[in-house]
Amino acid sequence: MWREAIGRLAEERTLEKEDFLVLMEELPREGEQELFRRARETARSVFGREIYVRGLIEISNVCRNNCYYCGIRRGNREADRYRLSREEILACCGNGYSLGFRTFVLQGGEDPAQDDRWVEETVAAIRMRYPDCAVTLSLGEKTREAYRRFREAGADRYLLRHETADPVHYAKLHPAEMSYENRIRCLWDLKELGYQVGTGFMVGSPYQTLDTIWEDLQLIKKLRPEMIGIGPYLVHHGTPFAGRKNGSMIWTLRLLAIFRLLYPEVLLPSTTALNTIHPEGRSLGILAGANVLMPNLGPAERREKYELYDHKRSTGGEAAEGIRLLETILGKIGYTISASRGDYGEHGVH
Repeated sequence: MWREAIGRLAEERTLEKEDFLVLMEELPREGEQELFRRARETARSVFGREIYVRGLIEISNVCRNNCYYCGIRRGNREADRYRLSREEILACCGNGYSLGFRTFVLQGGEDPAQDDRWVEETVAAIRMRYPDCAVTLSLGEKTREAYRRFREAGADRYLLRHETADPVHYAKLHPAEMSYENRIRCLWDLKELGYQVGTGFMVGSPYQTLDTIWEDLQLIKKLRPEMIGIGPYLVHHGTPFAGRKNGSMIWTLRLLAIFRLLYPEVLLPSTTALNTIHPEGRSLGILAGANVLMPNLGPAERREKYELYDHKRSTGGEAAEGIRLLETILGKIGYTISASRGDYGEHGVH
């Protein structure tokens, strides 16, 4: 049965729920390797053996939200808070540019001090100094007007995980002042404003089931984002979910492969969370069909403070200084780093 399920997925680019359940629950080791092989071949047919790198800059770990799963939640009084100045961010971009990065990802909590005007002016400053680079934002829920201003200032992409497509599940992961409807509104606003949109979810988050993951797949089918970011849920001790189990690496890898086969042209990161849960997680993600890595360009002394989950990897290949190490790691599995911006559409993607 699993052979037929993989065949339909790889050849028809469609997935029925029955086949999805087989791939997630009933796949033997042999079938898993076949799934990953087909996903790998599909990624190579579109992107070759190049892996895009994005320079990640974690600009603030201050957040007004109190999400139950997140280590930088407002209610975590143990967090050592920081925020980068615009000058520090531009310095990070300069360092990244000299290393060959042509995409900068500004990620942070929803920090009231870094308000919409500040973000807009920061994007404009990066755009002015590095006009040949792409600017990606991952700064949470904003108004449509704010997203429009960021776009006009020069932001190309926006990453906003929907986290779950099930409103009941969403309410179990977030406090009452946050709403599933607003999260989805943000994603459609971003799409309509012309951003390259990234969304995704944590694999194995509390109360998640295969039924809720199936709903995630249906939302992504409707939204058709340019990037799908998934990684295993990892516990943080300073949250209400402390003591829960981490998410499954295997389910994460299977879902990466499924997304690659469903959407051959999509940008698919192998995440830091995946590399945190397993020492070779980064490489395993690429071998399951991923084609994007996000080394950290932020100041070394701040990286450990942006702790969304426990034991986050923030050195070695996760740091921008480790770019040569990253090249060596990728070389061992037959891949190279691409200095391209890696725009959606660059390989004839529609």
